[in-house]
Amino acid sequence: MLTNARQLHNLKDLRKYVNETLCESDRLVTDTFPVTERIVTRGGRPCGIFFCLHGPSSVKLTAIWETDTNTILFYGSSGERTHKTELESAPTLEPSSAQPPAEKDIRAAAS
Repeated sequence: MLTNARQLHNLKDLRKYVNETLCESDRLVTDTFPVTERIVTRGGRPCGIFFCLHGPSSVKLTAIWETDTNTILFYGSSGERTHKTELESAPTLEPSSAQPPAEKDIRAAAS
């Protein structure tokens, strides 16, 4: 498993890095497949984001950003951990800013 360090200053940079890393791990073209994300909570407070890239033939690649340790763990399609990134600096996670705009709109419309 590869480990590296990185600085990501905002959620947009975090999303881009996760997408690029997941695509690179399975040799997929970046920004071609949809990525969904969900806020991970502990004790009712946000503590990370779960990312899922929905690739071809129902392939799902995932990553979890854990804010307490500022670590992103990447998982392959069979669930094995493939990569770990330790963030030297990371964005602040707030519930209102954690979802990308399209998902915010869908959730608001469904309520």
